[in-house]
Amino acid sequence: MTMERPRVTAAALKARLDGAFFSGVVRHFVRTTGEEPAIVERQVLECLRYLYLISRYPEPLAGLFLPVEQAIDEVWHYLILQTREYRELCEERLPGRFFIHHRSLPYEDYQEAQASREQAIEEALRWLPLYRDEFGPFDEGALPHWTMVRFLHERLGLSLEAIAALDAGNGAALSSVERAR
Repeated sequence: MTMERPRVTAAALKARLDGAFFSGVVRHFVRTTGEEPAIVERQVLECLRYLYLISRYPEPLAGLFLPVEQAIDEVWHYLILQTREYRELCEERLPGRFFIHHRSLPYEDYQEAQASREQAIEEALRWLPLYRDEFGPFDEGALPHWTMVRFLHERLGLSLEAIAALDAGNGAALSSVERAR
């Protein structure tokens, strides 16, 4: 019998940041963006999920284009600027225990480096099963923050349940995304 690995809860992920630091990040973005605290808290959580996945799965995710929306990238930039706390998060509190570097790359430049459209789609889908396995399926709150998930839901009409069933290497998943583009 195989044991299912426990999922990483939102509370456990938030606890990887000092409580006062997490609250300070939320306050900063509420103040600078005008967003509601609940939305900003979710943005910070999804940023932490992104960083967790990069840390846990460096090989399959290395060099892939950022799969989250700009607001999540802005949270990441802010965390990086808090150098001591960011280093501690990466090297002591995330599973890979290595510093996660950031590199700005326009999507057009990333796209030009792809061997094929199919490869680009496969790479975009690669995040989905890893997210599901670690945090459970995407929910409505995560939807606005993950680019491919939002595309699959809004443009292709896939339900969150159908998205949860996708695997990156699934030929049917690649075909449906390719047809929609």
